Amino acid sequence: MNDFLPISKEDMTARGWYYCDFLLVTGDAYIDHPSFGTAIISRVLEAEGYKVAILSQPDFRSEKDFLAIGRPRYAVLVNGGNIDSMVAHYTAAKKRRSDDAYTPGGKAGARPDRAATVYAMLARRAFPETPVYLGGIEASLRRFAHYDYWADRVMPSVLVSSGADGLMYGMSERSVRELANNLKHGKKGAEALFGVRGTAYLTHTAENLPFPAVQCPSLEDVCESKADYARSVKMQYDEQDFVTGKALLQRHGKHLLVQNPPAKPLTTAEMDEVYALPYQRAYHPSYEAAGGVPAIQEVQFSIIHNRGCFGACNFCALAFHQGRFISARSHESVIAEAEQIAASPGFKGYIHDVGGPTANFRFPACHKQQEHGLCKDKRCLFPSACKSLQADHSDYLNLLRELRQVEGVKKVFVRSGLRYDYMMADHNDAFFRELVEHHISGQLKVAPEHMSDNVLYYMGKPSFSVYESFRERYARINQKLGRKQYLVPYLMSSHPGATLRDAVELACYLNRVGYMPEQVQDFYPTPGTLSTAMYYAELDPRTMKPVYAAKTAEEKAMQRALLQWRKPEKRPIVLAALKKAGREDLIGFGKECLIRPAPGTRPPAPKKTAKPAYAGKKPAPARRKGWAKSKGKK
Repeated sequence: MNDFLPISKEDMTARGWYYCDFLLVTGDAYIDHPSFGTAIISRVLEAEGYKVAILSQPDFRSEKDFLAIGRPRYAVLVNGGNIDSMVAHYTAAKKRRSDDAYTPGGKAGARPDRAATVYAMLARRAFPETPVYLGGIEASLRRFAHYDYWADRVMPSVLVSSGADGLMYGMSERSVRELANNLKHGKKGAEALFGVRGTAYLTHTAENLPFPAVQCPSLEDVCESKADYARSVKMQYDEQDFVTGKALLQRHGKHLLVQNPPAKPLTTAEMDEVYALPYQRAYHPSYEAAGGVPAIQEVQFSIIHNRGCFGACNFCALAFHQGRFISARSHESVIAEAEQIAASPGFKGYIHDVGGPTANFRFPACHKQQEHGLCKDKRCLFPSACKSLQADHSDYLNLLRELRQVEGVKKVFVRSGLRYDYMMADHNDAFFRELVEHHISGQLKVAPEHMSDNVLYYMGKPSFSVYESFRERYARINQKLGRKQYLVPYLMSSHPGATLRDAVELACYLNRVGYMPEQVQDFYPTPGTLSTAMYYAELDPRTMKPVYAAKTAEEKAMQRALLQWRKPEKRPIVLAALKKAGREDLIGFGKECLIRPAPGTRPPAPKKTAKPAYAGKKPAPARRKGWAKSKGKK
């Protein structure tokens, strides 16, 4: 157990510690694997020489678990978990989930709603004189005033609701090192974040700020005006660049929220160092009796090789959290991890994934991004591939080839997100061919999300014609290789801009191609995304033009059901949806129809045509001009 960081006072005593420098509190079970932020931040601090203890899923009804482990020397660091605690607890329909993959035994209820806020308040009560800082995706996406889908209102920054001294947003290895150094040298509270990139804190005045700053609409403004809310979100995205981004200010009553510019991405050498730290690549042994932690199953034999995503879909939090700039590990670092995996107990020869936010991105979209930053009003792949885009899979392909040669590895899969539009921008088929031949298992999953170009525009996705071209190219390669493999499209219902008629058209398309998805993702308005701003404000922050948003539970259920029209249990709601959309022509027996009429209804009889004048008599043969009458047999 000493290979894991201590999780109790007893563990600390066994190491000869009388205190820890940092207490890291998390809403997840403790999994020491580089797919989990808790593991990375704790190991980074350990490598800097600090004593770090982990307090995972403490009792959220009192501060007793905090007091039991003892006051840390420098600070309490808090995260809500690897995913947002509200997303972990509730479906898009706001129904309570019955399990939690990040908890021992998969049991739900081990963490509170809005875990980062609750844990920060408990830490403050337990250790009033100790600074408390937030991190992780839950705090990162709530750093400004934000629309909260579960409360259905605009809420203040998580710094206001939690009482924390500050927060780190995005990928925080640089930020936490600098923060730790400032604390070590006597700085306290928000002062320790002054000038630290990738952090935010509350103050009272904008005087003497270390970075150039711009101010977005205040909490009061965004609560009163949906247009101000949309403008605020657009400004937050515009400043989310480590080269051109300015400090961003937002007034919260007497307090002023200061977000420093984003942290600089790690270099390849720095990423290699982070992923070479002594992770145990497993959950803590104390969870064995409960049956382990289900979340490890997806990542135990997988490798993350990159960070960032210049795809920047509007419904995805990646652009706001990790950013659009791509950082990648070296081949040597990835191969070393593969060799470690191959030597681990339970490995059966299959690396489940070599990916990241987007699997097939290995370097920035174009040469200028490193020096000049990313374009504010342009996207690399939307509405079509930028002329400056360098679509090249050769480095990723070489990496996969090297992984296939690692001793003990039978197969290397690519299962995380592949940007098919980026693949189509690459005119060299080498990666596509080898992907189909070596790196998928019967099916390839990609995310066109919809087939309506109107909806795709609001999603920030390319035209559906790009997916159709990709589908044809995939089929040709499979045919050439003699493979029978399938393409599985991920689809989303009820995204802002999507009407009931759009959902009907998507169902008709799926019916034509003979595919019905087993699972459909209903749009989930999570904090911090452009799509969530569209949902709440019914305005597009990019243009400030009105956007239709399906908000009633009835319509959202209709749009979702239409994409699974064949399921018997969906029949009543599909029938109601078709009638509401004025598409009763799709209720019938024809190939183009989605559902049959009510049981017992007979197919309509063929239409009767008028009888010809010679009814009942055999008509005389037509005489052809120039032909003589027959004179009978000779």
